[in-house]
Amino acid sequence: MPAPPLLTRSSPAGRGTLIAVTLGSGVAILDGSVVNVALATIGTRLHASLAQLQWVVNGYLLALAALVLVGGSLGDRLGRRRVYLVGIAWFAVGSALCALAPNAPALIGSRVLQGVGGALLTPGALAVIQSSFVPKDRAPAIGWWAGTSGIATAIGPVVGGLLVGHAGWRWIFWINVPLCAVVVLLCLRFTPQTRDAEAVGRFDVAGSLLAAAGLALLTEGLTAASWPLGTAGIVILAAFVAYERRPAQPLVPPRLFRDRVFSSANAMTFLVYGALGAVTLFLVLQLQVSSGWSPLAAGLAALPVTIVLMALSSRAAALSDRIGPRLPMSLGPLLCAAGTVLLSGLGRHVSYAGDVLPGIVVFALGLALLVSPLTATVLAAAPERYAGVASGVNNAVARAGSLLAIAALPALVGLSGAAYRNPVVMTAGYRSALLWCAGLLAAGGVVSWVGLAGAAPERRRRPSRRPADGSSATS
Repeated sequence: MPAPPLLTRSSPAGRGTLIAVTLGSGVAILDGSVVNVALATIGTRLHASLAQLQWVVNGYLLALAALVLVGGSLGDRLGRRRVYLVGIAWFAVGSALCALAPNAPALIGSRVLQGVGGALLTPGALAVIQSSFVPKDRAPAIGWWAGTSGIATAIGPVVGGLLVGHAGWRWIFWINVPLCAVVVLLCLRFTPQTRDAEAVGRFDVAGSLLAAAGLALLTEGLTAASWPLGTAGIVILAAFVAYERRPAQPLVPPRLFRDRVFSSANAMTFLVYGALGAVTLFLVLQLQVSSGWSPLAAGLAALPVTIVLMALSSRAAALSDRIGPRLPMSLGPLLCAAGTVLLSGLGRHVSYAGDVLPGIVVFALGLALLVSPLTATVLAAAPERYAGVASGVNNAVARAGSLLAIAALPALVGLSGAAYRNPVVMTAGYRSALLWCAGLLAAGGVVSWVGLAGAAPERRRRPSRRPADGSSATS
């Protein structure tokens, strides 16, 4: 069949598709943060132990991290819209089962199902943008997606607090069902079906199993601070890398990493997203434990990040599209590092306007400058037929970086066990941790500056018309 026409952002189909992929991604991202606010209430209502509450979070993360590469590859092979729709529907069913869970084990199992749906839809959203829009609209569309994703992350604690306080903890899951239904309707109405027409032959089952097992063990090892599990995950992932040279249609084509821009952007992702995850965790804890803020107030402290991302993400994407990704992806992490240093001085007596806001604003400006150019650069560096795989790789790298930093930094700065509950110890550890994070962010800027030297703007890296070889033909 002939390839469908490419979409523009100004067309009804383009707007409908963009809303569908950003809303679906936003639901998955929101669910990751909103559940944390409800954990205490869930524990009381379901008589759950602390270990069970940890698995309410980790069950979702493990399934998502273990299968995100498989989700991206399946989208390229079977159809990106098709796999995205399956992921959304799966996520909705998992959400309904979570809301109906009668006890903690049932809730944990349902969260694992949610994570599988998240792994199918997360890389699919960006792959749909990359394969369905005209080249000149891809970077701005990704910028819009990045801005709304940042909003979903930032408002998670607020939404969670409101739902738990006024409707009950089960509504943090029920609210996903109608939102997923809207996404399904929009996709069926507006989103074209694209796939990699060159993906023929057998699916890489062995590679999928190795990737899933390695990522699952590494994720659990980092989360539980279990070096044996983490080491086993690394060994299996090394075996996966070696094995991927053999199949005719590998899960992750090794040729992707021969591209210097693709490899450098993912290395920067690992450093920067590791620091971002740790900064978010330590800042919220410091404001509550040492500064005496309420959980809601600590969550609202980062609200300027939402506003800045919403206002500037598309502009940053357009800037990168015009001048190339090197400058924004180098300056962005350095600004984040500067904001992190400003935030590192927070102690017992804190004024939001004088002490918190300046660092948050600088941090947010750096984040807006790097997020959407990073995503667009990763996708543009890979052949269009591998859009889903490239997105899956970048998601897996970002998650691994965040988990590693969150697992390693607390013990490194003396906050193991219950030590974080002591404001004096917490403040000392917090300041050390944020300086480490600033170093990771600065290193990410250096990696971008060196690795992206000579990287052309996206508009020059892609042809203006769909390739004649049918690499995105309909299924």
